[in-house]
Amino acid sequence: MHIRKYDFDYSRRKMMQNVALGLGGGVLAPVWPTIAATGEVTKAYPDELTSIEVNTKGKIKVGDTIDSSNVEHVKHLLDPIFFEQISNRGRKVKIRAPTQDVSELFPHEYFEATLRNAGKAKFDDTGNVVEASTGGPWIGGNPFPDVKTGQEGIANLTLSWGRHDLSQYAIRSFDINPDGSPAYTYDFYWTELNATARTHPERRVFDDRDDMLRFQSVFFTAPQEQAGASFLVPWNYDQRKFPDIYGYLPQFRRVRQFPANQRFEPLVPGITLFLSDAWAAGDPMLTWGNTKIVGRGPHLAALGGNFTGEEHDNWENSKRHGGEQGQTFMDYTMELVPECVQIESEPTGYPRAPVGKKKIWVDVRNAMVIAYITYDRRGEIWKQVDPAFGPQKQGNFVNKDRHGKPEWSWTSVHIHDIQSNRMSLLNHVKQIAGGYKSQYYAEDEKAVYNKFLTQSAIARLGTV
Repeated sequence: MHIRKYDFDYSRRKMMQNVALGLGGGVLAPVWPTIAATGEVTKAYPDELTSIEVNTKGKIKVGDTIDSSNVEHVKHLLDPIFFEQISNRGRKVKIRAPTQDVSELFPHEYFEATLRNAGKAKFDDTGNVVEASTGGPWIGGNPFPDVKTGQEGIANLTLSWGRHDLSQYAIRSFDINPDGSPAYTYDFYWTELNATARTHPERRVFDDRDDMLRFQSVFFTAPQEQAGASFLVPWNYDQRKFPDIYGYLPQFRRVRQFPANQRFEPLVPGITLFLSDAWAAGDPMLTWGNTKIVGRGPHLAALGGNFTGEEHDNWENSKRHGGEQGQTFMDYTMELVPECVQIESEPTGYPRAPVGKKKIWVDVRNAMVIAYITYDRRGEIWKQVDPAFGPQKQGNFVNKDRHGKPEWSWTSVHIHDIQSNRMSLLNHVKQIAGGYKSQYYAEDEKAVYNKFLTQSAIARLGTV
């Protein structure tokens, strides 16, 4: 039988070949040269990877809602927990047209840095990412925009989680019991300050700390019984080193140091978020191993269209459905991503970790996680982290960055422990209790560091 070069299965065969040969993204043309030349990727893919209608042979089209009656047509585009949620737990998602302008998949400065620094990164003899010509810390943007190996994919996620040099997220978490009833509502403030791997051309290293990658903290402001609880995690640039974890618990009125395995525990009662879950790369990348690409293919992702800045003053996604009481899932709009790399990795540096393996779906256009699941030590599926990303614009409302461009960040996240059926719904909001607001730039970064990112800072916050 003669197989036409561009028949319906050509993309699948070409992507499998790319995995086997260690090649980058793209089917008809390489992804990143296409992005650099045109700002979009349609010329890199045939129609079945850029049109949901063609991909599903006419069964699903833009504007449709995916539910239990038609989810079989997109099973190949979902992680297994997502498929189960729609099939058996009442979840629904609406389909929108794919994002064409690749700049809408990045913060402006990070996109510019990725284009400017493409080809300048390498792994050194220790496995760390360095700037190739100097051997120094990475200089900003995705170090490996055209992902060819699992380690390159993890490096893109690890070196800059939120893709800003500074990110402070006001987060409201709604935690759901196994029976679908509300359990807890938490307000917390998450701060990330990169010391290196920065995009700002005039601020290459924060405070001369080129030995550090980032400083990160979590500070709870509500409810009253958890207000003041905080965690601090300074990350070394050397990804072989385990970060120290410091916590301040108001009931003990002191800062204490936690063991490394604390990163696989809930931060507070009822929440399903672990430190290890952050951006699917919450641990130094060289403390995990056996990292490999296990597949390439299209996927559905929540990208643009999920920010609620015009309809909700505090940016909350308040529309819920599904589960036993109609409150388990946030409304999501999703779109077809033409190509993802599927990366598996194991926590080789954590012999007591309850996680046995993680699997990450990474969009090859911006090298960002769009789906993430973990397995327990028995090999059973355990948790799903299901994020929504996009530019912070809706209708006539635009949250602009300092260049006048729409800001870009995550908008909301489902974290579903499928074994216990506990769900955390994280909303990236404008402001939380205590008056703490989301921001992605500060003229005085040292003031942010002193207020949120030292041991004395978290103790002081705990007593406010």
